[in-house]
Amino acid sequence: MFEIIPNWHPVFVHFTVALWSLAALFYLSMPLVKSASLHAQWVILARWNLWLGSVFAIVTAVFGLLAFNSVAHDTPSHAAMSEHRNWAVSTLALFLALTGWSVWHYRRNVASAPVPFITAMLLALALLLTTAWHGAEVVYRYGIGVKSLPKADTKEASGAGHEHDSMDMSGSGMPDEHGDAHDH
Repeated sequence: MFEIIPNWHPVFVHFTVALWSLAALFYLSMPLVKSASLHAQWVILARWNLWLGSVFAIVTAVFGLLAFNSVAHDTPSHAAMSEHRNWAVSTLALFLALTGWSVWHYRRNVASAPVPFITAMLLALALLLTTAWHGAEVVYRYGIGVKSLPKADTKEASGAGHEHDSMDMSGSGMPDEHGDAHDH
């Protein structure tokens, strides 16, 4: 595993995105929950996802900065990494502020989130999704932090040496008529 993952940022970032997304969804749907007991549970779920997401986010940010300064890249990918980093810093700042606000609500025994908090959470979710988009661009458009794909030989590059059976959607990885095992 260690040889295929050049840094730990991609490991932790998925926890951050998932937990903060869930927190935002719980907070944003809170006004729709009418049952008092369900609403109390919703608040607990929202808070725990926000708080745990913030812990993971700090770890994610540390590994993100380490990755930013250590992965091989060119000028266009550096620009993409810088844009992702800038969005990430803004997103982290807003979510940490919301986490502090949430802890303050908890300590004051506030049972619900006020409209300004929910509005800020909607903005934070938009920032989170934008940051994730830019991170995906860094990985999938520029190939930063991934091993390269194998080079196709000239026979395969022309399309003459390899075909996929478009009807096999089993994903079984079973050999095709060429004897090659693939996940479709």
